Amino acid sequence: MSKAIRTAQSILSLAQPGAKWPSWPISCLLALQHLLVQVSFLCVFHFLFIAILPKEQLKDTPYWDGLLAHSLFACGISTAIQCTLGTRLPLVQAPSFEFLIPAMVLTRQMAPVHQSKENSTEALEICAGPDCENTRNKIQLFQEISGAVLVSGLVQMLLGVSGACGWIAHHCGPMVLAPSLSVIGLSAYKPAALLCSENWIIAVLLVLLCVLISQHLASCRLPHCQWSQTKGLSITSGGPALHMFSVLLPFSSIWLICGILRPVVIPWDSLHPSTHHLNLSNSTLQSPWFKVPYPGEQGWPVLSTHAIGIGAAMGVTASVNSIGCYLLCSKALKNPSPSQHSCNRGLCAEGLGSLLSAVLGSMSGTASSMSNACASNLTQATSFRSVRIGALACIVLGLSPQLMGLLTTIPLGIHGGVLCVTYSVAVGTGVSYFQYTDIDSGRNIFIVGFTMFMGLLVPKWLFGAPESLTTGCIPLDLFLLSLLMVPSFITGFLSFFLENTVSGTLQERGLLNHLSSGNLEAGRNSLQHRKEEESAQRCELPLIPQKRLPSSWCKGFPFCLLCPLEENKQETMNHYPLEKLQHLEGETTDLLVKRGTVKLESEVELEAEEESKIMQGNLENHKHGRPMVHEIIPLC
Repeated sequence: MSKAIRTAQSILSLAQPGAKWPSWPISCLLALQHLLVQVSFLCVFHFLFIAILPKEQLKDTPYWDGLLAHSLFACGISTAIQCTLGTRLPLVQAPSFEFLIPAMVLTRQMAPVHQSKENSTEALEICAGPDCENTRNKIQLFQEISGAVLVSGLVQMLLGVSGACGWIAHHCGPMVLAPSLSVIGLSAYKPAALLCSENWIIAVLLVLLCVLISQHLASCRLPHCQWSQTKGLSITSGGPALHMFSVLLPFSSIWLICGILRPVVIPWDSLHPSTHHLNLSNSTLQSPWFKVPYPGEQGWPVLSTHAIGIGAAMGVTASVNSIGCYLLCSKALKNPSPSQHSCNRGLCAEGLGSLLSAVLGSMSGTASSMSNACASNLTQATSFRSVRIGALACIVLGLSPQLMGLLTTIPLGIHGGVLCVTYSVAVGTGVSYFQYTDIDSGRNIFIVGFTMFMGLLVPKWLFGAPESLTTGCIPLDLFLLSLLMVPSFITGFLSFFLENTVSGTLQERGLLNHLSSGNLEAGRNSLQHRKEEESAQRCELPLIPQKRLPSSWCKGFPFCLLCPLEENKQETMNHYPLEKLQHLEGETTDLLVKRGTVKLESEVELEAEEESKIMQGNLENHKHGRPMVHEIIPLC
């Protein structure tokens, strides 16, 4: 038992921001692990997008390794911005399912423009069947999706600059995070099953190896060889390398075996006809070794009314996913929740990445990668150095479509296995938040059950019957349809609304326990308190840019929400200061103010006036030898 505890502590020491950074070789291996998970999800995104295209649009499409290279290039730049000026958390940027679902709505659910016989006006109708013929021009379709990505980037920046992201993040208690993260993980079971069905042997083998290495062999230490002139060759016990690289080792070994056995007749392309097209289009013979992506290479984004509606939904849903990633990453690092201005800067950084992806012709924007955050939580090993090295590797690979084409030879079964392993961690992390709450409470039971059930029910219903949602305005229909087909948005919105409007005690809502596990106990342990201060300081902006900003700028909008001054930074939890949170009693809400829980300014001023009058009366009584006001005993 003590050996396992020491192993866990040594693993966690690599994840702590205040701890000593791992060596350069370990950092490079961790960066390679991040890169493989990131590239895996990037290939999954583009494969699922290809699978929904009509057969006639698969012909003469742009070479997909070029699109993958452009997307990876934008993800690398966005990751560098996120680690430097954004949240300053070790978060990798990649596409997400929140960008894919609206793109599917625009691609599959829209019928071609046709002339209406009644009024001879152009109208678009929603196609409900899977066999709907889509004759939309492929170039116009890609440009329209890029326009939607451009709008999503603007929405992300707007939510960050306005401070809405930080405000929402600091109103997300355990009763919001638990169902939201659980549904984010559960919503990936369909694409995971689709990819695993390509070859169940490969997928199951990868999952079993990940479980064996990360759980059963977590305490195993590999020998470490050192050479010195005085002592010569010495062999010492090394770190828990198997647990640290529990995703890298199964991924690379199975990929290597599949590459060796690839000449053998194996039905690699049996999943979907588009897989065969993807492999042919990714042939390294037609891809250049070096190519710098430039704006407008694939055509400029088209800002149509449909793209605006879809893009707004992309930005909102991707922001919900990013907030969950911020809090999940902080929990994996054993740090307190990121500050409001840190979350605002992070979403602005993701918006810049989405804008870059749009002008480069990508089919997706950038958001915090849930797969990479879950992989870091699984291995309990990450560092800022490894993420920065991974960002540099993304930029280099993005400049070489031929090298990117080699990464597309990864079998789809491996991608499915990675989804199974990483997103199961998201489900487990969401469930772990229930420990802070009173889960036996009828209020909490209803919120959890209702939000998770509706988050899985509504997208399933709308996917089968999209024509049920018609308002008469096509862009509004697309916006609502794109929002309501994302399970994480429905669960997050409902849980946020119910948690902050249905009254409940702080103990019942999990705010006291969630806070006492970090901030309150940190005051008793000076070492832990110092580590948390170092982690909070690391999430601040670098000193040089903040010193160069005039103090008047930091007090004005929007800099007050992105890089506030020290005197304006107050650590709060749901509007309650930390030192007063323990003294609040009774049921409370955040969005609906209950009388008796929050005092208005007028009430505070009135109480202050009454106290001053009592003090003046006591002074006069003291002069005349009369008893004080508080010493007078009432008769009844």
